[in-house]
Amino acid sequence: MISIGDAIVSSEILEEAFVCDLSKCKGACCVGGDAGAPLEEEEASILDDIYEDVKPFLRKEGIESIEKNGKYVLDSQGELETPLVDGKECAYVIFEEGITKCGIEKAREEGAVNFQKPISCHLYPIRIQKYSSFEAINYERWNICAPACDLGKSLKVPVYKFLEGPLIRKYGKDWYSELEEVAKYWPGTIK
Repeated sequence: MISIGDAIVSSEILEEAFVCDLSKCKGACCVGGDAGAPLEEEEASILDDIYEDVKPFLRKEGIESIEKNGKYVLDSQGELETPLVDGKECAYVIFEEGITKCGIEKAREEGAVNFQKPISCHLYPIRIQKYSSFEAINYERWNICAPACDLGKSLKVPVYKFLEGPLIRKYGKDWYSELEEVAKYWPGTIK
């Protein structure tokens, strides 16, 4: 484990390889599992504010789920997450040419909103667990991401490099620079 600021970082994000391979996985992380995407409190407020601008980019099934269940829901632990469509995919997903994508991100690409997508989605396969005095930053292994691991290995790209933009978005450039400095000397870092 590596301590940077108020975060404890798993060494796996330096030691494991990862590059999303949408041509193979088809965005399965947005449709697999049994829960929606984790949301931060401020993201719930953002979804309240931008929903009407995002709505034209969503599928009918997603809109129906959101309007029935809410723009966000609480999980069994009382944590915020996106609603699902029939207990399956995130209500905000869209499908383009057989690949699952984010309707929120599509709305941003089209200039309808400024919000990119929930940070938990942007950071995947990193998952953050919040504690009272720190955040634990962990690498989540999921068999549907095997193609991403294979591509990352072939390109020699560690998780933290693949997720440079999202990590900077979440923690800032100075934090990321410190992580890069640690990676230079960490014995298991992919180089």
